Order: sequence, then C-alpha cells, then structure tokens
Amino acid sequence: MQVKKVFSTILGLFGVLFSSNAVASYARDWQMGFQEAATAVMRDINDFHNLLLIIITLITVFVLALLVYTMWRFSAKRNPTPSKTTHHTALEMIWTVVPVVILVVIAVPSFKLLYFSDVVPKADMTIKATGYQWYWSYEYPDHGNASFDANVVDLRDPEMSDEDRNMWKAKFGDDYKRLLDTDNSLVVPVNTTVRVQVTAGDVLHSWAVPAFGVKTDGVPGRLNETWFKAEKIGTYYGQCSELCGSRHGFMPIRVEVVSKPDFEKWVKKQVADSGNLGSPTVATLTNHNR
Repeated sequence: MQVKKVFSTILGLFGVLFSSNAVASYARDWQMGFQEAATAVMRDINDFHNLLLIIITLITVFVLALLVYTMWRFSAKRNPTPSKTTHHTALEMIWTVVPVVILVVIAVPSFKLLYFSDVVPKADMTIKATGYQWYWSYEYPDHGNASFDANVVDLRDPEMSDEDRNMWKAKFGDDYKRLLDTDNSLVVPVNTTVRVQVTAGDVLHSWAVPAFGVKTDGVPGRLNETWFKAEKIGTYYGQCSELCGSRHGFMPIRVEVVSKPDFEKWVKKQVADSGNLGSPTVATLTNHNR
C-alpha cells in the first residue's frame, strides 16, 4: 500500500512538471519543452523542434565519437611517424554530401511550416490588436466594433487601492497569475479561424501567445497579420515579446477560448454595454499615462 502511495506521488509530480493543464496554458516552474499546443501551427512547431533535437543530438554524438577515436587512433604514441596523406576523395565526397542531405531534410519541413504559419487562410473573424506602452487594445470589427483595453493586474502594485486589490483577489482567487492576468481578456470562439491584425501606437511591440504558435511584431504605422485556430476551450497566456520600454514585463496577453454559444453571448453583452469596456479600468498598474 505504501509503495502504491509513493508511486502515485511520483506520477503526480511528473504530471505537474511535464504536462499542461487544458484549462490554462502558461509557463510552469521546472517546465521542459514548449507549452501544450492548442493549434495546428504549434503542433507543427513542436514536431519540427523534436526533429531538429534528434538531428543535432546525432551530429553531436558522432562528432564527439570521431574526436575521441582520432585522439586514440592517431596519438603520437601510436603514430611515431606521422602520415603524409593530403586528401581522400571518398571521404571528402562524404563530408560534402552528408551535410547537404541533412540541410535538405531540415529545409523541407521548415519551408512547409513557414508557409503554413505565414499565409492567413480564409478567416471566420478578424481582431485588431494595438500595442501601447504598456497595454494592449483590442477591436472586433466583425462584431459591432466592440473594443476595449487589457491592462495587467498586479496585486503587488503599491498604487492599487485596497478596495481594488480585494476585488481582483475575489475575481481570480487561487487562479491568479502575476504578470499574466489582465483586467479584460481577448475572447474568441473555439475551432474558429481568427485573423489577428497587429500594430502599435507608439513604439515596437510584439503580440505572442506560445500555445498558439504565434508571434507578430506591432509596428507603428504598419499593419501586420497572423492567425490562429484554437482547438481547445481554455485560457491561454502570452506577453509582449519586443523590448518596448521600462514596463515591458508588465504587458501580458490573456486569451479566453470559449464555446461558440458563449462567444455569441459575450458579443451581445459587449454591444449592449456600448463600448464600456474601452473606458479606464481599475487595474491601475498600467494605464494610458504611465
């Protein structure tokens, strides 16, 4: 019985370290590898990463073995008279052809992945994400032009009032994630192709969500595009991935993937609120003036 208990504890520990919760995807302590993929693009990125890991491991082991063999076989003790060989045609052909073959093996899935992630398919909906110092502003042009800002919620902020701190504690509870949770979330329906137009209003920013396999720069005066199709309902986190100033680390992204009926309800609520989400919020750590 005691052995069973120990075994269950070990399995549970491995589950925490190496698995990802389907409800919320974010970086965990002692995590190895990427976050669990929520899109086809991220799955392909993970597969490509695993392929490269195998290739570079084999190359490293082969080169190490070759060096060890060379030091042993051609040491001064074993070869008092050094060889005067200047070239070996077959060997030179091998060390030229093999790297070319390896590069082709890498290039084929690489180009396929680049094309798959870069070319935006026919989208079911469009969202515009604009980066500011230091928060994100979102617009839904296909859904009544609903728009709102998403500011970080930092319960350690000394400028936050006790009333606001208690309100956010009650809202997030034990699920609160510092430097990742925001006052407003980007909400999208599951199994829906979403086009994300990314720009910036001041300096360079970058909209990145690891579980979706997306990272697109926001450039002032320019509109970049990316896309994702989330396959699992849950909450997914990201951050601005372009050094954008002193509060760069306080510019998170929180995406809630919900069922299509729930998304329709959410949209109706935003339209009914007449854009109230765009007004200043009580998350006081980052705002238009900081």
